[in-house]
Amino acid sequence: MLRDITLGQYYQTDSVIHKLDPRVKLIATICFIISLFVVKNWVGYVLAAVFLVVMIKLSNVPFRYMVKGMKAIIFILLITVVFNLFLTPGEVLWSVWKLKITKEGLHTAVMMAVRLSFLIIGSSVMTLTTTPNSLTDGMEKLMKPLKVFRVPVHEVAMMMSIALRFIPILLEETDKIMKAQIARGADFESGNLIKKAKAMVPLLVPLFISAFRRANDLAMAMEARCYRGGENRTKMKPLKYAGRDRIAYGVLAAYFAMCVVIRIYL
Repeated sequence: MLRDITLGQYYQTDSVIHKLDPRVKLIATICFIISLFVVKNWVGYVLAAVFLVVMIKLSNVPFRYMVKGMKAIIFILLITVVFNLFLTPGEVLWSVWKLKITKEGLHTAVMMAVRLSFLIIGSSVMTLTTTPNSLTDGMEKLMKPLKVFRVPVHEVAMMMSIALRFIPILLEETDKIMKAQIARGADFESGNLIKKAKAMVPLLVPLFISAFRRANDLAMAMEARCYRGGENRTKMKPLKYAGRDRIAYGVLAAYFAMCVVIRIYL
């Protein structure tokens, strides 16, 4: 299950999406997430699905690899569906005891499941096709206007990038610790929810210790190399827009405009 989480990982391959400026991919991801909340009907979600499938195809990342990240959020997805299914008032379709499934609840549950799935896969497209360094540079460029309000843009971008990069590292560390504990007789599968929670304690303690040790090593390495962010820092590969980036912005604008039109007229 832990190895199925793709968020924060980078998939090395040659594709049009990989070559795009990280600012384009960041803005595209934000616009795609917003579009999922703009559309309110099946036409809009079909449009979002087509857009997402085209992006995955252009990224050259295997669809099976992209979708396997959904396994990690099955539990959250089920909770969302169940709560919307049984707690939304409206026209009753089926009832037993105090539980009622309404027409509106069924519609909302399906829509929320589709929306959450698209959101996770869409975010994975960005992280799988963008290196952590490029992601940091892109976020720093996009947040540059915030310097007027004395926001430490470089530091914020660096922290976000490091946090995102640490996700797969900590997942790999968790998998190693879990296998070591299982080899010593630990049981993480059997028992009720309380017993499973108690069984996680021997896993969390070494994981937190490992995370703090890695953070300390990273801080010492940056300090030893006299790392200083912010003003007057040059880039080995400065970001520059190319023709494909302008085309991508045009496609993104057309997609978002279609979502707005669907929201207004349908």
